Amino acid sequence: MTGTVTDELARAVRDHAGRLAASLVSMLGDFSAAEDLVQDAVETALHRWPIDGIPDRPDAWLFTVARRRGLDQLRRQQNYRQKLAQLTWPTPPPPDERLRLIFTCCHPALAKQAQIALTLRVVCGLTTAQIAAAFVVPETTVARRITRAKTKITNAAIPYRIPPDAEIPERLNEILAVIYLLFNEGYLSSTAERAHSRDLVDDAEWLTAMLAGLLPNEPEVAGLLALIRLHRARTSARFTADGQLVLLEHQDRARWDRAAIDDAIRLLTKAARRHHQPGPYQLQAAIAACHAEATSWADTDWAQIVVLYDVLLAVQPSPVTRLHRAIAVKYAHGRQQAFAELEKLEEALDRYPLFHATKAQLLREFDRLEEAKEADARALELTHNPAQQDLLQERLASGVRDGLGGR
Repeated sequence: MTGTVTDELARAVRDHAGRLAASLVSMLGDFSAAEDLVQDAVETALHRWPIDGIPDRPDAWLFTVARRRGLDQLRRQQNYRQKLAQLTWPTPPPPDERLRLIFTCCHPALAKQAQIALTLRVVCGLTTAQIAAAFVVPETTVARRITRAKTKITNAAIPYRIPPDAEIPERLNEILAVIYLLFNEGYLSSTAERAHSRDLVDDAEWLTAMLAGLLPNEPEVAGLLALIRLHRARTSARFTADGQLVLLEHQDRARWDRAAIDDAIRLLTKAARRHHQPGPYQLQAAIAACHAEATSWADTDWAQIVVLYDVLLAVQPSPVTRLHRAIAVKYAHGRQQAFAELEKLEEALDRYPLFHATKAQLLREFDRLEEAKEADARALELTHNPAQQDLLQERLASGVRDGLGGR
């Protein structure tokens, strides 16, 4: 298959698979059957497009094949056949259908990993192999997660619908949490096979942008989109050519995408002015914006960042947020105060590598070198990310003072 055909099919799947599945689910009332029809159509395209050429309307082609397969499979079910035959393409305005699809995939009754796998499969149109590659797990594992999720949806009679208005904020939080998890895994992988995955970051941004289009009045959706785009704007400076992690302090800021940063900050500002309800994603985006706007590490507005972390802790307290606040406190108020904050987190973050790396950095600055080595060794023991491992090993060997942080 040529690259052009592959790229066009990937684009068509990404742009339309969710709509295709949603249109079929809405008429069939069978989540699994609709998703399988879309996957069948994609597999058919993989075989036919290199021979027949790319159709003028790839989305219509995929829909026609999916509908035809559905008619073949449901020939003996007259009611379904009648409904299926009534479908047309393009369907009526589909936003609600895609939204219903996302809410179903991210239903709180499903395990988080199952939510992610099902969302990537059904909404993004990724194959089981692609999802397995993205998370560096066996295909069988992903297949089991998807199967269990579908079974759960069927057995628990999880409705294919947008929840009532009163439930949307809580359910939307679940969706945003899934996307945020997806983004984090792509931004800095938790596995040993690679340091990061641009594809997962792309998927997270695409999902959030789609949600922002469907739910334009939800400030936290805009906040998450701004957060992802602010981090993406710094992508080219985060790693060296040979894959070594470059900490924020040492990144070449001339390589940051300033136009993307400005766009993300405008998006964030617009959401804040309209709603005046800063949630955790808007606040994290505001912190990222402080870093992005600084012309140098020394010019960073650490006092403002500490204030933003204080607000973030008020709306979403977490030990990890306290750790990041402690790092900001170091630069705003001094290392003694930062270390005092850090010591309060010892028990809660004992298995979190960034905690030990940050502790090591401070201990080294206090010339408590043996304790610093022990903390670095503990961080190295806990992290599986190859870029972080390289950085820690170098630090243990040379005694340099850099930490692992610096989002």
